[in-house]
Amino acid sequence: MLVAVEVDQEIAAQAAEILGTTTLSETVDAGLREIVNARRRLELVALLGEEGRFDFEASERAWGGACGAVERGTAD
Repeated sequence: MLVAVEVDQEIAAQAAEILGTTTLSETVDAGLREIVNARRRLELVALLGEEGRFDFEASERAWGGACGAVERGTAD
């Protein structure tokens, strides 16, 4: 699908470096995939937590607040 959008070139360049992409189209596609996959991982963690199969307290100690936000339902 061809879409015209205005893109911040500085952010696009940083994203391309992080994602290892070489074109703007590749960068946008890879960035969108990263967002979708991140949400799916958060949803999986929340599901495992509901089933008692994820230790949120241990995760908080190891990684900080991200998993606690999932547990509390405040993750974006």
